Amino acid sequence: MEDTPTRSVNWGPGLHVATGHTVNVAAYDRYLGRWSRLFVPALLAAGEVAIGYRVLDIATGPGEAAAFAVDQVGRTGLVVGSDIAPPMLDVSTARFAGQRFLPVASDGHALPFADGVFDSVICQLGLMFFADPGRGLQEFRRVLRPGRRAAVCVISSPRRAPQWGILAETLSQHLPDERDVLHLSFALADAARLESLFSTAGFREVSVQRETRVADFDSFFDYWAALEAGAGSLPQAYHALPEPIRQAVRDEVRARLSKYEFNGRVVMDLEMLIAAGRA
Repeated sequence: MEDTPTRSVNWGPGLHVATGHTVNVAAYDRYLGRWSRLFVPALLAAGEVAIGYRVLDIATGPGEAAAFAVDQVGRTGLVVGSDIAPPMLDVSTARFAGQRFLPVASDGHALPFADGVFDSVICQLGLMFFADPGRGLQEFRRVLRPGRRAAVCVISSPRRAPQWGILAETLSQHLPDERDVLHLSFALADAARLESLFSTAGFREVSVQRETRVADFDSFFDYWAALEAGAGSLPQAYHALPEPIRQAVRDEVRARLSKYEFNGRVVMDLEMLIAAGRA
């Protein structure tokens, strides 16, 4: 492999949108949203979200989990969407205008809420990006009412989430200084560690379950178009590379994904871990 000039990525708060940029909602949905929401029903079930509940959705982003939660809590409930990235919060704010949704810009390590004010806390694909996931979980528990549940969904290992794992590894070869950030998506793939983090944060009745769904693309070009659109942490890293290196990354990823091609379609299993505990 040829040496790649050192490049930096303008990681904004939350990593998925560069500082000073707005969110391309359609691009984000193609890259992550359509796969993320496949796991949301299981997340809400683990968090025991119910009618009339006051739910805190941490790292709400464009509101994939919040959309399900708003429907589930009904007119007597409330979903509070918290996110550290203002551009993400702008999207969810507009999306749920007039509904039982309250946006709050905040850091999940230090939530601006009193103790014991929520009936459920959920976090869809956010905890692995925390600088200190254990501290975040302590905050999740603090704001929960006694006896209620918190639930998080995180991506499994690169091998069990190849649509992002192969991409992260390939990009890391060309952006070695960004390797740790590029692999944050898989930082909590160890089920035993995730369970330990919940227990150490004071949760009881802790459970970690593996959930698998199918990621099905019309073709490699369908898969790659989501990356080219540039919304998400890995797409941002890709676009930081010079054009000849981007072409090399594309070719390598395509070669490595070839084992998942069937009659032109790219079909992969996608595994996530859903962990939950009771306050």
